[in-house]
Amino acid sequence: MKKELLDILACPVCKGDLELNIEEEDEKGAIVTGSLYCRKCNQRYPIAEGIPNLLPPELSKADSE
Repeated sequence: MKKELLDILACPVCKGDLELNIEEEDEKGAIVTGSLYCRKCNQRYPIAEGIPNLLPPELSKADSE
């Protein structure tokens, strides 16, 4: 995921701003793993293999069952 995406992404639950937490970056500065956090509704969305998973919590839980 490129950091510039943060300018256009919003929380799918409340449309709040997302904060970026970077765990791993590649040599070009793209985010490989990390998470996006919404302070407004206290939701966290993972970033895995460079792809942010912005499914609302109720859909993420149904996916894992």
